Amino acid sequence: MYKKLLWAFLILGNLSIIYGQPPKKPDAAQLYESLQKLNFFGTALYIAAHPDDENTKLISYLSNDVHARTAYLSITRGDGGQNLIGTELRELLGVIRTQELIAARSTDGGQQRFTRANDFGYSKHPDETLSLWNKEEVMADVVWTIRKLRPDVIINRFDHRSPGTTHGHHTSSAILSVEAFDLAADPTAYPEQLKYVQPWQPKRLFFNTSWWFYGSEENFQKADKTNLLQLNTGTFYPLKGKSNGEIAALSRSQHSSQGFGVIGNRGNENEYLEFLKGDFPTNKNDLFDGITTSWERMPGGKAIGEILTKVAENFNFRQPDTHVGELLKAYELLTKVPENPWKEYKLQELQELIIATTGLFIEAVALEQTVAPGNNVSLKIEAINRSSQSVVLEHIKFESMTIEGSPLVFNKPFNTTTTIPIAKNAPYTSPYWLAEQGNLGMYTVKDQLLRGNPDTHRPYLSYQLKVDGVPFEIQREIVYKYNNPEKGEVYQPFEILPPVTVSIAHKVTVFPDANSKLLPVHVKAGETGVKGMVRLEAPKGWQITPAELPFDIALKNDEQILTFTVTPPAFESDALLKAFVTTPKNTYNQELITIDYPHIPKQSILKEASSKIVRLNLQKAGNHIGYLMGAGDEVPKSLEQIGYRVALITPENITENYLQQFDAIVVGIRAYNVIDPLTYKQPILLDYVKNGGNLIVQYNTTDRALSQFNGLAPYPLKISRDRVTEEDAPVRIIAPNHPIITGPNKIVPGDFDGWVQERGLYFPNDWDPAFVPILSMNDKGESPKEGSLLVAPYGKGYYIYTGLSFFRELPEGVPGAFKLITNMISIGKDSLQKPKIKG
Repeated sequence: MYKKLLWAFLILGNLSIIYGQPPKKPDAAQLYESLQKLNFFGTALYIAAHPDDENTKLISYLSNDVHARTAYLSITRGDGGQNLIGTELRELLGVIRTQELIAARSTDGGQQRFTRANDFGYSKHPDETLSLWNKEEVMADVVWTIRKLRPDVIINRFDHRSPGTTHGHHTSSAILSVEAFDLAADPTAYPEQLKYVQPWQPKRLFFNTSWWFYGSEENFQKADKTNLLQLNTGTFYPLKGKSNGEIAALSRSQHSSQGFGVIGNRGNENEYLEFLKGDFPTNKNDLFDGITTSWERMPGGKAIGEILTKVAENFNFRQPDTHVGELLKAYELLTKVPENPWKEYKLQELQELIIATTGLFIEAVALEQTVAPGNNVSLKIEAINRSSQSVVLEHIKFESMTIEGSPLVFNKPFNTTTTIPIAKNAPYTSPYWLAEQGNLGMYTVKDQLLRGNPDTHRPYLSYQLKVDGVPFEIQREIVYKYNNPEKGEVYQPFEILPPVTVSIAHKVTVFPDANSKLLPVHVKAGETGVKGMVRLEAPKGWQITPAELPFDIALKNDEQILTFTVTPPAFESDALLKAFVTTPKNTYNQELITIDYPHIPKQSILKEASSKIVRLNLQKAGNHIGYLMGAGDEVPKSLEQIGYRVALITPENITENYLQQFDAIVVGIRAYNVIDPLTYKQPILLDYVKNGGNLIVQYNTTDRALSQFNGLAPYPLKISRDRVTEEDAPVRIIAPNHPIITGPNKIVPGDFDGWVQERGLYFPNDWDPAFVPILSMNDKGESPKEGSLLVAPYGKGYYIYTGLSFFRELPEGVPGAFKLITNMISIGKDSLQKPKIKG
């Protein structure tokens, strides 16, 4: 069953799939727009590196004005960025951004594709990028996408000729596209793909340039534009009541985790495409000039086109179902044309148009959101024909099971309930690209048919229909929905998940000394009546007691918390602690992580149930920390791991009296970019330092708000875009006698081993002599950067600015990062705890 569904989606290129969202209920205007797209034979593929790189204005224009099948190939899922709406990072952030891209394409009319490349973080040169990505494997995925979608036109967001001038991922996406343009047509390139697809040569390749790539608008105006196409994308769509710029803004605003909400615009707006390869169009205002885009492109398609063109010319917006007869004639003619690359896709488009024109609503709703393999799930099935046409639901199929249907009488719902079995070997519906262990630069996806798909496909039902006697078979995924008192009808994905999952309470547990810690372990039932044993496994030197604990959970979705005692070794160590659940059926080692934001469908992610355990000989002074959260991170939890009492403070809390209780205040990442009230609260924070407190400010970007903060620091400090992206870049201690280096924990170069993703970002590059730079570092081939950690005494306290990526290192349990931030908090302090003051 699952292979069959995957093959269907391979043919259709993920046509109009919105996972875990309400079913489409197109109005007459949308039906007419679908008819226009049906009558256009042309495909455009836009290629860039990340979520948010795509030009939504151009994608919307090509999809809604030109009516081309338009897809965006994002090389990565955006796993390496920051998160403005929560604390998820890395692969969990990639899951969020995947859903945001799917929502963006639903808004602008495009389709979404990916490769297996992992966004490992900022890269300064494509040589580094392509070595970590494994160029051959990512190139195979780009070729695969081209061969599947068979685009006439490919458009690159970035310039392949400018390595080192922008993000290495950006340039790499263009390099891959330029090479894949020819490789996709070569039958000797990636021949294993030819079991499913055929070689394909796109007609032309462009670079979506703009004045920005020329340095200024003045330079662009002077530039030779002989090789450029100019497209006016400022179209107004009366049927939508929106301009192209407004649709594009709605699409881009789906990227909530990046804070990319934008205001729509109206009026003429030009996009420029620089010709790179293929045949140059005669008409420089038409991307598809010289390419047959009518039904005559398909053998035997002329007669079909004549029917559908007439329907479009005389479309009845008041009663679209009057066109069903003509649409059925075109459909039957299409089924008889010779096999060709367009046939299956256009059959599906036409079939969906016919079904929608009848006003047919059909869905299967699971009564539970989750089910474990080997269990049954109850469904409520509804179907209704809201047209004058004869529609018969003959039967419904799920694998080998058949459910009887009924003739669908006008506007009378057909309802039935049934129970279907979920196979014991049914795959879980967790994101497929996370199912197997990947590496720094690549996800592992062994199944060729899964590669590039935007999301995991879920169980579906097949509906055997007859519309005016013409047979159809359509598939619809099973959904889950419920009534929310505030929002009403809410749809969520229907999930297949393990019968039991287990998770260790903390992703990192730090032992600052030789004392044992109690470690809670959560066991969650995915079905009724789950019982068994739980055990933890740790490397030699770590002691776990007891060896195992029993659990017995009667109700599905209930949890039981078991507590183990973990004793660290006498020596410093970091290791991986794994949790296992053994039931009479099997042994499980998966944790269930749920991501639930209102702008995307609820996500269920399965990962190995493990936790990092770190033994340190850690000394610290001070005890009570105030943390001002910025864009969102897990640093407060990490500080609690090493014994600090951490209070989350808000701008409203920032008063002279309230701040007195803290030994140090730590300002979260990008706080000055996202918290407007800091504009007038900053003097109070600086007075706190003057009176003896330590203020640690983590990185901020240069794009917003810093210009308002002439008093960001007590002395002049200029933030730059300097960063060190190589996580293993050598770190030189240039102030070896500074208190932050000497105690209470001695910092040595080895403390910078094992850092993840990067050293740091947005370092200051100009500062007052009152600041002491502590560290020097640089990526290969670059000049030393000394602004990663700056310390200045101010009054009785210390002001510290750091671009070091503690927000990544501490949640990953990097020992040296814990030592260094402890020294930063401890500077100038003794071990006495200040009295708590309520304010």
